[in-house]
Amino acid sequence: MDKATLRKKYKSLREELSDSTVDDWSLLIANQALQLPIWDKTYYHIFLPISEKKEVNTEYLLHILQGRDKSVIVSKTNFESLELKHYLLQENTEIRISNYGIPEPVNGIEVSPSQLEVVFVPLLAFDTKGNRIGYGKGFYDRFLAQCPEKCLKIGLSFFEAEEKIIHEFMDFPLDYCITTKNVYSF
Repeated sequence: MDKATLRKKYKSLREELSDSTVDDWSLLIANQALQLPIWDKTYYHIFLPISEKKEVNTEYLLHILQGRDKSVIVSKTNFESLELKHYLLQENTEIRISNYGIPEPVNGIEVSPSQLEVVFVPLLAFDTKGNRIGYGKGFYDRFLAQCPEKCLKIGLSFFEAEEKIIHEFMDFPLDYCITTKNVYSF
């Protein structure tokens, strides 16, 4: 299936999910994350979910990271440059919903992508080889290109893997993807 068809399919599948299902499945995904060999790292990037798009609620993962005293980094989106800026999430970090419905830090201590060791990646679909499809603007592919090569890229998905997604040269594959039922390693 081509990317446009897959985007449409998975947006539709997400729309059918109830809020309680999104929460229940997000908790399952966070618990599945505990199986990964990633907990010895220090710098973790996490996305804050767009609730209208029924993204995986990363609040549960955030609690795990904070409970383990990890440095958590969140992004602010620039739709003009199609780039992300990254900020350390602290107790006093003010989060606001942008005009695009994205929870973002208002300001804070900026963190370079070169410091990141683990990035939790939002996605619409992924395949058995670790290729992923996002919303199509390329924010995360540009961001991941700035991360160290050894940085672990972990997708979070309510749905299982597609057999094959046609990817482009600039697409960054995942190292892992967590679903409610499986932890995929690529």
